[in-house]
Amino acid sequence: MVGGRDRDPLADGYRDRMRLDRAPFGTLSDGTPVELYSCANDTGVTVELTPFGATLVAVWAPDRDGVPGPITLGFPELAGYLQRHPYFGSTIGRYANRIAGAAFHLEGQLYRLAATDGPNHLHGGEVGLGRRLWEAEPFEDADEAGVRFRYTSPAGEDRYPGTVSVEAAYSLTSAGELVVALSATADAATPLNLTNHAYWNLAGAGDILGHELAISAEHYLPVDDGQIPTGRIAPVADTPFDFRASKPIGRDLFDIPGDRIGYDHCFVLRHREALAPAARLHDPGSGRVMDVATTQPGLQLYTGNNLRGFEPHGGFERFAGVCLETQHFPDSPNRPEFPSTILAPGERYAHTTVHRFSTV
Repeated sequence: MVGGRDRDPLADGYRDRMRLDRAPFGTLSDGTPVELYSCANDTGVTVELTPFGATLVAVWAPDRDGVPGPITLGFPELAGYLQRHPYFGSTIGRYANRIAGAAFHLEGQLYRLAATDGPNHLHGGEVGLGRRLWEAEPFEDADEAGVRFRYTSPAGEDRYPGTVSVEAAYSLTSAGELVVALSATADAATPLNLTNHAYWNLAGAGDILGHELAISAEHYLPVDDGQIPTGRIAPVADTPFDFRASKPIGRDLFDIPGDRIGYDHCFVLRHREALAPAARLHDPGSGRVMDVATTQPGLQLYTGNNLRGFEPHGGFERFAGVCLETQHFPDSPNRPEFPSTILAPGERYAHTTVHRFSTV
């Protein structure tokens, strides 16, 4: 099943108004109850959220015939997210993507992190922000409904320096846009790179190899065998990484250099700082389209290469979903030539990503 729920949300009276509902979603091992928040409006788009991992549980969107269907991978109950799942819809941090050798130097001190991807550090470590319970503050008005999730990560958590206060605001607008606004402050210098790790499948079933994808990037970051950037910023022209014009994801997927099959690479977006187009994903079968705009400098394209169909993977097989993770570059704490990811006291980390849903 694609999506976190097995029902049509519009059958529950969501249509014709902006609405925010909540319901029980499950309990943690210590008995703490966890809720599910559902945001919907008259465009036919529904967004479901939970404070465990500040997780995007499901998104529903209509196809070209107006029939809504789930377009993300996830679990129907909290129990699925309590496993070591592949980050379905999680808010990732403190550092999304990889840090080489699970270590970095900062202000003359060496910090050793958990090696969770071979010798490297991936997605914040053994626990990370995506497996912690956040505080939830729902909000709604005539044009927007959503939830602000807040979490304070103490100094030393997941072996990172500094106490970091994080807010992840997820909202659905009356225009049918999913807005993700991530922000943070810290009391000591620390690396920070946040993103959402949703797996998209606009068809609602099958694989995403026939989805057509365009990415607003002239360059990408080549990687070594451990998926760590080599330091080069290479042109996409005449490579399998050229998505400047829309093409099926599967067209060049098996021509990627190296032993690994599939994309798991960071693209250098054309813009800097301002909210600007980053990618367009289109499923020809359903007619669904998702346009992504972001303030981030990079976009990690991941094609679900490691999904294997067993229970912690929700039963999803390889290439069942595609991730378009807006973020800073991998291994930036060890790469001074990349845009800095160090958050200093008195500074505010903030970025926004907007997903706009439509049909053709």
